[in-house]
Amino acid sequence: MSDERAFILRLKQKQDRLNQILDQFSNLDLLVIGDLTLDEFLTGEVERLSREAPVLILRHEETQQIPGGGANAVYNLAKLGAKIRVAGYVGDDIQGETLLKIFESAHIETGGIIKDGSRPTVTKTRIAGHARQSVTQQIVRVDRKSDDLPSEDLQSQLAHYIDSQLSHVSGVVCSDYGDGVFTQPIIASSLNHHLLVVDTQKDLHRFCGATLFTPNLPEAELAVGYAIKDEASLLRAGKDLLDKTQAEYMLITRGEEGMSLFCYQDTQLQVEHIPAFNRTDVFDVTGAGDTVVAALSLALCSGATPWEAAVLGNLAASIVVRVFGTATTSIEEMKEALNIYLEEN
Repeated sequence: MSDERAFILRLKQKQDRLNQILDQFSNLDLLVIGDLTLDEFLTGEVERLSREAPVLILRHEETQQIPGGGANAVYNLAKLGAKIRVAGYVGDDIQGETLLKIFESAHIETGGIIKDGSRPTVTKTRIAGHARQSVTQQIVRVDRKSDDLPSEDLQSQLAHYIDSQLSHVSGVVCSDYGDGVFTQPIIASSLNHHLLVVDTQKDLHRFCGATLFTPNLPEAELAVGYAIKDEASLLRAGKDLLDKTQAEYMLITRGEEGMSLFCYQDTQLQVEHIPAFNRTDVFDVTGAGDTVVAALSLALCSGATPWEAAVLGNLAASIVVRVFGTATTSIEEMKEALNIYLEEN
């Protein structure tokens, strides 16, 4: 029997259990610490070339503003029905106010968002255009951000907020996009919770002792310092990452190859490979990692095994990659997608 066929049979046996886990999401309260970003999408129709410079002139049609970066992880968790508290920084600017309003409209607790008047809200503005009746294409992206770290006073305020919330939440998620939130005091406070899921792009060892990490393949390769090109190097990387981080579990997400979950059991390395639910209808992977983290974290907090949690994270990602742009999913969509997958296989 093939590994994928064995996975499908196991999944069929677990379907009721997975649906029960999904039903528990609305009972959970999580704290998300993250680099909060506002994603802007400006779209227009190309009218002509400018006389001022060799650039296109667009007639503006629409501006869309949605949570990005760590804010996308926050939004994904909220859309899956959980009660979410968020900790991070925004600037004292209109972009920060927009992000706060988006969160508040989704009933996300924003008491842990601190305004930093010395730094802008991280904002990524994508400008896209199209000729009449043609495909819209991105032309340029404009980023607003500062490379300066928050002041020690603001770091202390944020760490104090995190400490005050730990006894009230089922789990903590760290969504690190490298924009200045995760200084040493913040990391130290986050590690005080017994269930900590970390999604970071680099320097995984800073969160040494966390429950579970979710690096994608390039992030895992960066962390171990060598290419992951076959089964042997994948197993080596899983072991090296567990040893480097002292984590209980390491989940390497591998795109169309699915995911690989690593842990130690009685000093022996254990690995479980989870095939991708969707290999063909992939239009945009933007933010898919945040969706994985959201569903995975909620499942762990619901009492799921790490394998069950990884399966639900994988399932959630298979839905959002079908949509252009940063997207979210829901419990109902996940149940339906699981049912369709099992009927087709």
